[in-house]
Amino acid sequence: MNILCTICARKGSKGLKNKNFLKIYNKKLIFYSIDQAKEIKDIDDIIISTDLEIPKKELKKRDLKIFFKRNKNLSSDRAGKVPVIRDALLKAEYFYKKKYDIIIDLDVSSPLRKLHDIKKAIKMFLDSDSNNLITACKSRKNPYFNMVEIVNDKLCLVKKMKKKILRRQDARQVYDVNASIYIWKRNYLLKSNTIISNKTSLYEMPYNRSVDIDSKDDLKIVKLFLKNDKK
Repeated sequence: MNILCTICARKGSKGLKNKNFLKIYNKKLIFYSIDQAKEIKDIDDIIISTDLEIPKKELKKRDLKIFFKRNKNLSSDRAGKVPVIRDALLKAEYFYKKKYDIIIDLDVSSPLRKLHDIKKAIKMFLDSDSNNLITACKSRKNPYFNMVEIVNDKLCLVKKMKKKILRRQDARQVYDVNASIYIWKRNYLLKSNTIISNKTSLYEMPYNRSVDIDSKDDLKIVKLFLKNDKK
């Protein structure tokens, strides 16, 4: 079984400029994911999809053979993640001259993810009959209890249940997709743009490993958690 790890990092970002290449404690954000991928024995090859040049000395330091410059149409903020990963898969298969059975994507914006999260997610996926796997944490807000929307100029709950919900604990459990780890079977990734289906597995992570860096405030929170980890 051949397993490919994709790491996708474009230089642009509306919330935080060039966030994927920011330094956090003297280490660029992208290398948190790369270094984790290098530690997972199940992963055969790593491919980096980016629209920015990565210095050869940094690639050599981590024994990485190559990275691929992403096409312009896949580098805009409108480009979906699935087409980017699919493009990376096809380029990796062309370069390495082999097909991959499983594709794992490690999101660069999620440096709080642990090695055991990746290992457990892989095991869960391989032990299942799923087409793909996503990671998520328990939501801190609940659409059945304390999330509202405006419909026809009226305020109402996003979701309603027949039974009246008086406490959040009594509402259905919902999850925030944290985008930290994605896993696909090759054929499903190539033919589908759907991330969630009736054959999708969910690996649960706690909030303190699920913060996705998308703003300056997120960056502050991540730095705080990383600092606590170092201690």
